[in-house]
Amino acid sequence: ISCWNPLQSLLSSMKQACEILTRDPEGGAARIPFETFAFLYSYLASIDEEISEAETEAFLEGIKEQAEKHYGMVLIRHF
Repeated sequence: ISCWNPLQSLLSSMKQACEILTRDPEGGAARIPFETFAFLYSYLASIDEEISEAETEAFLEGIKEQAEKHYGMVLIRHF
């Protein structure tokens, strides 16, 4: 029996997005601007009916705090 976890699926998608959109060299931190991350995450989370708007906002607030320590960039390790 497998348990599908919508948040894990979303985070996996976000990791891939970071790896695709980063300007870091291959094998680097795969940083992207918080604004880009927040836009993509919000869009993908809104499609999934199991992730509430409140959960999305809380998650992004935590990510924003981390990004502010890194010049506004989100690193994969932040999530």
